[in-house]
Amino acid sequence: MGGVKLEGLKTVRFSFADQHGVLRGKTLAASEAEAALEKGVTVTSTLLLKDTSHRTVFPAFTPGGGVGMPELQGAADVLMVPDPASFRVLPWAPDTGWFLCDLKLQDGRPVPYCTRSLLKDALQKSPYEMICGLEVEFHVFKVIDKNLRSSDAGQPGTPPSVELLTTGYQYLTENRYDQIDPVVELLRENLSKLNLPLRSFEVEFGPSQFEFTFNPLPALAAADAMVLLRSAVKQVARRHGYHATFMCRPNLPNVMSSGWHLHQSLQKSSRNIFSDEKQDLSEIGMQYLAGLLAHARGACALATPTINGYKRYRPYSLAPDRIVWGKENRGALVRLVGSAGDPAARLENRIGEPAANPYLYFASQLYCGLDGVQRKLSPPPSADTPYEANAAFLPRTLTEALAALREDAYLKRALGEGFVDYYCRIKEAEIARFQLEVSEWEQREYFDLF
Repeated sequence: MGGVKLEGLKTVRFSFADQHGVLRGKTLAASEAEAALEKGVTVTSTLLLKDTSHRTVFPAFTPGGGVGMPELQGAADVLMVPDPASFRVLPWAPDTGWFLCDLKLQDGRPVPYCTRSLLKDALQKSPYEMICGLEVEFHVFKVIDKNLRSSDAGQPGTPPSVELLTTGYQYLTENRYDQIDPVVELLRENLSKLNLPLRSFEVEFGPSQFEFTFNPLPALAAADAMVLLRSAVKQVARRHGYHATFMCRPNLPNVMSSGWHLHQSLQKSSRNIFSDEKQDLSEIGMQYLAGLLAHARGACALATPTINGYKRYRPYSLAPDRIVWGKENRGALVRLVGSAGDPAARLENRIGEPAANPYLYFASQLYCGLDGVQRKLSPPPSADTPYEANAAFLPRTLTEALAALREDAYLKRALGEGFVDYYCRIKEAEIARFQLEVSEWEQREYFDLF
């Protein structure tokens, strides 16, 4: 059992990250956990067929389960196979252990829609090791009303009513940080017990907005850390009367969008191959950068997978709006960090939102960058004024991003055409539901006018 100690535990959670990066799974009595480690834990395959409202998008009871796979037909079970190295004891949940799992079919083959397996496959194909550093922004609010009404049963339901912890707009001031420090301390205490490599805790620019950063990790470990971070922060906050959200742009006055900036580099034989003694970025690093830019539109739906996330791409907002790069420029899509001789030279892609599935985000970045290396692409000149550059724009909507993904022949081959079609169909169902809703903007604009 890889050194896993279950003594003293009463329950053990077995979880997997679904297509949205949300942890799902089952909780077993500790007495059943040892057998589960050997045989896996069954879960219904319909969990892989749902959109963000938890509605099943595909007709699971038709031939092939709606996705052309007889193994999933009729809501058949798949297996959660725990990774012993992922084991944690959850400090906020009494006597509870936790495993992160991969999804397997009953015959032991990987489920093709298991996003953790998809990243593993990308890393296995790469001649280099991908190293990732995470900068994650999110909001935490004080809950004043949970809004759990019997008339509002079902999903998604009405979110809680909240109030701010800070008014914001005093970026990195110590006084504002001290206002949120009791909550940061609560989160930090629990996260440190999970052995997450936290590096810094910051008060961000917006009201009630935080940023946590991580020390660099190999890509799979970084992706695992991200799903655990999000789940832990939300659970700990909720148990203490707070609401944490990794939604990009909550609908609150004067709010600031949250981003997820992904620092990335490649290693070979424990050496950073982006580092160069004579220039800011090595030749391979520049080729990787060119690949990120070449496929930026196609990869966007995997880095910003929600309708809400596209409200972040605004000029002069510290978020990108077009496909450019710059040295130490936070307005660019890709920021080159480092200088000649810097052993930590790296690329920071600022495209992502914190709600992204990290396995898909990282896999798409690796595939894009490696395509640039394999084809020896050269990036265009850096953009000193990124919001005024004559360059292609990022997709303005999730609909546009999904179309770009479907049109990117290379990414479709790399990720698998079947997976890309599956992913786009789920996100298109989400968009279709959104388009049927009457928004507050429409009500204000037209109700009294016509």
